[in-house]
Amino acid sequence: MGDKNTSTLQSYVDSATSAVQSAVGSITGNTADKEKAEQTKSKAEAENDLSHATAKAGPINLSSSGAVTTDDPNRTQGSWNQTIGSGKETLGNLVGAEGLKQQGIEQNRAGKEQEARGQLSDLGSGITDRAKGTIGGAVAGLTGDREEQERRQAQHDTGKTQQRGVEADLQKQADAQ
Repeated sequence: MGDKNTSTLQSYVDSATSAVQSAVGSITGNTADKEKAEQTKSKAEAENDLSHATAKAGPINLSSSGAVTTDDPNRTQGSWNQTIGSGKETLGNLVGAEGLKQQGIEQNRAGKEQEARGQLSDLGSGITDRAKGTIGGAVAGLTGDREEQERRQAQHDTGKTQQRGVEADLQKQADAQ
């Protein structure tokens, strides 16, 4: 499932390589080295962008590695509670029903907390799966267990997708503010 072309680490390696190539080109005055450095830098930027790419459709996340994950139910339910809470608050304001307005404010607040709990759960699981997949894959690579290495790569990719799903939601929330 994993692909060197979507690796965040690979993008950092290529970025460092381009810096070295650029320095060598500057020292030697070789324009070919400078051009190669610029190509490597562009490749690193594209790899980095691709490694962070995530598509979301409701509670479903899909990453560039092909891994698919589903959001923690607290994220979806929390978002729903925020929507309903905001509606109650607005309706309470419109009709002058202070009780309904307060009920909406409380439901909205509780929904935000519930969504945050789900995001923390998914983020923690994603980071854990990425780390376990990376370490397990390295060990499997050392022992020559190709099947285990592929399983661990899939675990890593699933964790990365879960983590990127949370990051996409947090970015969307930040942009809305």
